[in-house]
Amino acid sequence: MSPRILPGVEWSDVFSFDDYGALLQLVSNSIIAAAALGIVGGLIGVFIMQRDMAFAVHGVSELSFAGAAAALLFGGSVVMGSLLGAVAAALIIGALGAKARDRNSVVGVLMPFGLGIGILFLSLYEGRSANRFSLLTGQIVSVSSPDLGWLILISAIVFAGLLLIWNPLRFDSLDPQSAEARGVPTRRVSILFMLLLGLIVAVAVHIIGALLVMALLVTPAAAAMRVSHGPLAVPLLSALFGFVSAVGGILLAIAGTLPVSPYITTISFAIWGACRLISWRRDRALRTGDAQSAPSAAPSIA
Repeated sequence: MSPRILPGVEWSDVFSFDDYGALLQLVSNSIIAAAALGIVGGLIGVFIMQRDMAFAVHGVSELSFAGAAAALLFGGSVVMGSLLGAVAAALIIGALGAKARDRNSVVGVLMPFGLGIGILFLSLYEGRSANRFSLLTGQIVSVSSPDLGWLILISAIVFAGLLLIWNPLRFDSLDPQSAEARGVPTRRVSILFMLLLGLIVAVAVHIIGALLVMALLVTPAAAAMRVSHGPLAVPLLSALFGFVSAVGGILLAIAGTLPVSPYITTISFAIWGACRLISWRRDRALRTGDAQSAPSAAPSIA
């Protein structure tokens, strides 16, 4: 008998590695899509953090969920439905929410609307309940070969778009007033960034579900910023953390009995917690070193 981890719950109820190799082949499409999402999501997450747009990510994901639910109800492509919903939300937020206060109010209006419409569409859908549930929490077997092609293409477009506008986007994210004074088309850059954000959110909704998108678009970047401040190190670390979270979560979910999202979010949170601990210990060591060097510096000043 397997050891119990909770009353009435055994390890075999949570993890079972029987036929793991065969199961791995069945979800190869999801692993590839998750790897692309983890890398590109980690890169764009750096700018999400710098522009203080974590709340906007959630708003875009809710309308992406509504679009996917509409496509599911009317027999269309779920990927295209989530894509149209996410892009529409991103453009609305980008056009109406130039300032942080305006942006938050727009997101606050879109979130309940998108979630309510999405739930309405799902309640009218009479197909498999697993299809409905996967839009909220993700599903490791939901990526078909045609969907994989779309998801990889969308991720590649977002990656190429980020590279094209990287320098002006970074300038505008860190110091928008100076960027505008130097002639950077900040309005255009903001709209383009929101469009790229909408595209990658649509991919994330298809993999991890609408409720937990921020685990791959915000948490990896937040973790990377705790341990580094370099303009190259932070994006690379964020992409690495996103890749490990997404792919590692699916590899665990294959052997588990839960939806994929709890595994991905747990790994992402664990990485963030470890980075917080590293940052705290480093800052404490620096404060201790400064305190010890202060007395020795006093005689030389005198």
